[in-house]
Amino acid sequence: MLLTLTTTHQPATDLGHLLHKHPDRAQSFSTSSGTAHVFYPRADHEECTVALLLEVDPVALVRGPGSTLTQYVNDRPYAAGSLLTVALGSVFRTAMNGRSESRAELADTPIPLKINLPALPHRLVERLFTPLGWDVETRPIPLDEHEESRYADVTLTGTVKLSDALKHLYVLLPVLDGSKHYWVAADEVDKLLRAGEGWLAQHPDRELITTRYLARKRPLVVSALARLAEVDEVEPEELDNALTEPKISLAVQRRDALVKQLKEARASKVLDLGCGGGALLKALLEQPEFTEIQGVDVSAQALQVAERKLRLDRMSDRQRERLTLRQSSLTYADPALQGYDAAVLMEVVEHLDPDRLPALENCVFGVARPRTVLVTTPNVEYNVLFETLPEGQMRHSDHRFEWTRAEFRAWADGVAGRRGYTVRYLPIGPEDAERGAPTQLAVFTVGDTN
Repeated sequence: MLLTLTTTHQPATDLGHLLHKHPDRAQSFSTSSGTAHVFYPRADHEECTVALLLEVDPVALVRGPGSTLTQYVNDRPYAAGSLLTVALGSVFRTAMNGRSESRAELADTPIPLKINLPALPHRLVERLFTPLGWDVETRPIPLDEHEESRYADVTLTGTVKLSDALKHLYVLLPVLDGSKHYWVAADEVDKLLRAGEGWLAQHPDRELITTRYLARKRPLVVSALARLAEVDEVEPEELDNALTEPKISLAVQRRDALVKQLKEARASKVLDLGCGGGALLKALLEQPEFTEIQGVDVSAQALQVAERKLRLDRMSDRQRERLTLRQSSLTYADPALQGYDAAVLMEVVEHLDPDRLPALENCVFGVARPRTVLVTTPNVEYNVLFETLPEGQMRHSDHRFEWTRAEFRAWADGVAGRRGYTVRYLPIGPEDAERGAPTQLAVFTVGDTN
């Protein structure tokens, strides 16, 4: 596990004074997981480079209860993460605190720095380091000629105080990795706030950083965010809202958006096609203007789950008369689906093989032909912003595909043109300036349903 840090500040060998490590000496330090070596591949007036090489002891790494062979065969000794963070904090602690008796003024001065990490999880690296003034270059490491790994050779370039640079690394390396090799306790909050002093409170992704650094332990995350908010002078009312009001999930935002569009379409008879466990059916039943609701799914088991979750056996007769559950395939024409004002396909199309989409189109837009059709589907461009979604993986194991915004519009425009509908597009969820929203919604309308 290797990290190199280079400066062209002149005299460049002042880097040794800032780090309290003499360029003419190679030094070794014991850590809980192995040995950290510090040496200078180059040290002259024009340029100075220090290298931190962590030699991980795999036996020390797995020492303790629950050790298995799989713990010996993993990426921990090679990929920059919490192991390197611990070594960094131990070896360069004085420099990280910004103290230098011989070069005190320089310690407080931004200097040109280039940091290289040959094996770093890179999915969030640009998002996290760019707001801190770093230019980021990533060179993904291929697994083979067709596939890249989650790791990249990463170079950070910027003019930054050395102490700040070390603090950025100390916090963000385990955040990028998404895990720590040690138990995260309450003292980690203090470590985070010390290392994040002066920059974390203003970072646009401070919540993401805090959550991942503290291993998603909510009490610790809440405590850290509250203290960061005090630093950032957030109004108490805003802080209370942030800490006590749970964020509205994407699933809820999706259902709310669909109900809103159905109301705007003045629909009273609604089809929920591919209703699954009945989440949208429940939301529709809560709105009295939807007088006739039919949930349709090809899976009898899914309909049983919906029946149980909706508590049909306890539902009043008046409510029960509004709802019908029907087993039917959306790729076969079903005349029982005719006569409805609107149909909803919420996160359905991506579960079909692409060659079955024309059949679905005929069933919904040809045979059933409601005057309004709402279709939602994931926006694959947004996937990189989900911190827990591995790179290249779809959001659900049963998805046959996930479309970009352009691909979704191409399909929907084609359907609308062939079937006599008009279509417009709406985002659902928080929008990213470059990647759009996590869910994309197409609203199909037709004036004549004959």
